[in-house]
Amino acid sequence: MGLIPDAMLRKLQEHLQDYLSLPVRITGNMPVPEGSYERSRNQYNSTRILRKILRETPADAIKIVGIVDKDLCIPILTFVFGEAQLGGKASLVSIARLRQEFHGLSPDDGILFERLCKEALHELGHNFGLIHCHDRECVMYLSNTVMDVDRKQSIFCESCDATLYGKTEPWRV
Repeated sequence: MGLIPDAMLRKLQEHLQDYLSLPVRITGNMPVPEGSYERSRNQYNSTRILRKILRETPADAIKIVGIVDKDLCIPILTFVFGEAQLGGKASLVSIARLRQEFHGLSPDDGILFERLCKEALHELGHNFGLIHCHDRECVMYLSNTVMDVDRKQSIFCESCDATLYGKTEPWRV
């Protein structure tokens, strides 16, 4: 959704496929839904975007992650890096606040990609039924700031990994 570089999407596809041992494909670009922009906040309502993703999910998809370059919010939080249906099919990650430029720094595609991988794995973890982890280095740790994203690893802790393995086993390649 929006203008995400194809090279970044292909690299994310490869990373997720390698790490999760699940088939991953890139589907077509879709516009951000009308009515998702919150004018008073100058942000986009992630739940409205997530609903559109769910409506347009291919029937044969195990899970789907939408990647957007819009600043996201939900009514009870100032911003979110992403949103997912716990145990559901769809999730969403925004790269807007993951960008160095958002924080007044020079662009760095390497840092952006690392952060995107962490947040995509985090939201997919929710899709597979994982909740937030108390291990600050686990990818399932709740990130309230970009510093939290940077602090955690791009892998699941032993406990979360074992749970995820059991939930993904039927689709592993």
